[in-house]
Amino acid sequence: MVTIAVVCRDDETRVQACIRGVQAQDWPPDRLEILVADGMSIDATRETLARLASEDLRIRLLDNPARTLGGGLDECVRHARGEFVVRMDVRADHGPEFVRQCVEELDRTGADRLAGRVHGKAKTFFQRCVVAALASPLGVDRPWTGAFRRSVFERIGMFDPKAVADEDAELDHRIVGEGGRVHDSSEVASYHYPSESMRALGREYFERGRGRARTLLKHGRLRSLRPALPFLCLVGEAALLATSPWHPFGVWSLAAYALATGAEAVRVGRREGVAAVPTVWAIFPVLHVSHGAGFAAGLVKYALRPDWDAPERLWPVEDAESAAAAVT
Repeated sequence: MVTIAVVCRDDETRVQACIRGVQAQDWPPDRLEILVADGMSIDATRETLARLASEDLRIRLLDNPARTLGGGLDECVRHARGEFVVRMDVRADHGPEFVRQCVEELDRTGADRLAGRVHGKAKTFFQRCVVAALASPLGVDRPWTGAFRRSVFERIGMFDPKAVADEDAELDHRIVGEGGRVHDSSEVASYHYPSESMRALGREYFERGRGRARTLLKHGRLRSLRPALPFLCLVGEAALLATSPWHPFGVWSLAAYALATGAEAVRVGRREGVAAVPTVWAIFPVLHVSHGAGFAAGLVKYALRPDWDAPERLWPVEDAESAAAAVT
């Protein structure tokens, strides 16, 4: 049995395509349940989900009053009956083999969690430019997708319900800390649609940076230095500019950054046409500054007011069914 976990909020334009992608999986239909946690949408998302659920009894709509990714995933995990929980992003496309590949990789490796590759996919010119920028070594890490054994939530607890971003990485820290295993696979992939405007992109990466700072403060370390690089570069540049009356390095570093990102924009953006190059060039500083500023804001916010508690542990299926029967 496999549980599909989908978290959404005000996604009326995307949620039906996501559910259709779940329904198209080549996993046996009678061994698949679809749980959708909605963050109290105010658009037509819930109406669309209600209609889809009336057509397919495997679909269950759950409320996510926390309105966070971590809270929504917890709602799905809490109601999951599957041995495996596979996360499918409402803003992504997944091939019909996605669930099968996730289960096969978990079985083959014995890992507690599988992290797959995320590739960019675009419908608009701006999204194509974002995909090009993120494919560059100068791009900021994209979110991972993947699957979990249900037993890991019984052993180490569920997602952090207050995590607005970086919820997978936060859970990974606890899995590894308890002696579990996280397997990164290049064979399992999903296709993610990026933000559709510069403003939305900046807001997304600000929240992602803030979430990573929260993870760092909560666990005292990051899985790699890469997520902190935009913040470190931002602090370094601010220090150079603040001391610029005594040296010219601040201006030189800005010029070097402009040249490096410009050259990279030409390299990765020209595939989308000459018109894409200046847009890709502008996207790089938005990614870096937004993520770095979000990281800085997160360090200040969560250092002054930590908001994490001990994770809630999931009951084994047998115990949960017994408790529900006793209440009834």
